[in-house]
Amino acid sequence: MKAARKYTVVSLFSGGMGLDLGLEKTGRFKVVACVEKEHACCETIRANQRAGRLPSDLKIFEGDIATIEPESVLNAIGLKRGDVDVLAGGPPCQSFSTAGKRGTVQDPRGTLLWQYLRFVEALQPRFFLMENVRGLLSAALRHRPIAERPDKNGRPLESDEEPGSVIRLFASDLQGLSGGGYHMDCFEVNAVNYGAPQLRERAIFVGNRFNALVNFPDPTHGPPRNGSVGQQSLFDDPDATEPWQTLGDAIGDLREKEPTVMDFSPRKKQFLSLIPPGGNWRSLPVDIQRESMGKAWFAKGGRSGWWRRLSFDLPCPTVVTMPNHASTSLCHPSELRALSLREYARIQEFPDDWEFCGRIPERYAQAGNAVPLRLGAVAGRVIAAELDRLARRGWKIYATKPEAYRIVYVQSHVRTRQWFKDGETFVWQDDEADNPTYSTPRTKRRNGRL
Repeated sequence: MKAARKYTVVSLFSGGMGLDLGLEKTGRFKVVACVEKEHACCETIRANQRAGRLPSDLKIFEGDIATIEPESVLNAIGLKRGDVDVLAGGPPCQSFSTAGKRGTVQDPRGTLLWQYLRFVEALQPRFFLMENVRGLLSAALRHRPIAERPDKNGRPLESDEEPGSVIRLFASDLQGLSGGGYHMDCFEVNAVNYGAPQLRERAIFVGNRFNALVNFPDPTHGPPRNGSVGQQSLFDDPDATEPWQTLGDAIGDLREKEPTVMDFSPRKKQFLSLIPPGGNWRSLPVDIQRESMGKAWFAKGGRSGWWRRLSFDLPCPTVVTMPNHASTSLCHPSELRALSLREYARIQEFPDDWEFCGRIPERYAQAGNAVPLRLGAVAGRVIAAELDRLARRGWKIYATKPEAYRIVYVQSHVRTRQWFKDGETFVWQDDEADNPTYSTPRTKRRNGRL
């Protein structure tokens, strides 16, 4: 039987190579070039290349993407414009992240989106795959302070202040590229719904120059079930899904003699020692809550990560670049420490022999910022199937031209008020508006036997 064709991938903003490894995991892609600014990330790529985990002929371009000419990449890999099958990458997302200070494209980091666009225009790949924070889907070109918005008696929003104006402009520019425009399908997804042991909402963008409409697959995993009657599912067809993978599934069998840990300070450990697995700041007496959280204790929301101790029985919350911050704690369930680097890698589904280089914070950042390999593989299978179809029809463009872009929300928001554990469904009361993802066992709840 003839082996399936392997499609070429040029990787931008490669980082720790999570997206690229996900694509290669399908067996249908070969990454032929990487463009990456951070030296530690490039050292990671080189170290794994020397160890035989990456192709020996992989070309690595280290430097600011604005200083790297796409033509030099094509020359190095021996391909012409239009011959690259997939351009893949995730431009750094701080400007659009809801976890950080919301910015606009006026922030220089925002222009990295248009550096990605520059490579699309120069390389003319058959497809592009871009990953980013879900906040990019609603980001505005120009930020209007909340106090000045229409619902606060402010003037009406200008077109460049409207939610989604960044993506509208990006899609418009894609349509106007020299050499032909691109249609773009945008998907908001959650990695946990595809078998990753982590709650991680992301935006996946798939573009092509053949007028092809691409669909992201339905979730394969969902709320666990027990016996013939299960808890209410998030999905229309709960019988079609496997149970969510948990932190215990990911790291329960991991044994490290000398784990690499960016650990909590002794003061932080004093508070975390009082938190049970699956709990957070709500597990503490009120006086200790106020002492340990300071002004954050008075906040109306955004506190679920404070003094968070993980549970083996639940999917892991989104891993961040540093596990030892008080407000985004990722404390091990049974040991009084932050998650180790290798545990981070397991949660993101890197191979156990994957080597991270650089200082410890740099290594954590590479693992934490990576695209979960599972998402890269799911997207890769979708793209490979469409490339196969197009190859069979001689790369002819579909006659029907779709809209410039579309946004599809693939059941990305996972409700965390209802969990399955030890045969019970825990449902928090509706009037508890500030329930965190990880809530203490002492939180008021109704128990429903399955």
